[in-house]
Amino acid sequence: MYGGIKLFGGTGTRELTQKIADYLGLPVSGHEVIEFPNENLFVKLKGSVRGQDVYLIQTTSSPVHRNLMELLITLQTLRLDSAARITAVVPYLCYGRSDKKDQPRVPITSRLVADMIEAA
Repeated sequence: MYGGIKLFGGTGTRELTQKIADYLGLPVSGHEVIEFPNENLFVKLKGSVRGQDVYLIQTTSSPVHRNLMELLITLQTLRLDSAARITAVVPYLCYGRSDKKDQPRVPITSRLVADMIEAA
């Protein structure tokens, strides 16, 4: 049995997250994303998600690496705060076209991105 639903939006999807929240009649849950001068990111939740069903909406479009890292760090933060279930809603998945080996000695980068999201 899960608790309530929490909806979070990354910095790349603030407007979309608000539209979804309005449609569902849910508030957008707060969290803080700080970018340090060396471009490292820090994420802090503004409330507990323990036992909650959490949805995180975050794109990985440009700036790709910043948005991807924000997604991964936020997912880990939610997991470490004991969310019961976490669903990542990713409207644009970076490296999505790199989904198969079309030549020898190349990576399947979309698989790597999916593995990182799952691990976070």
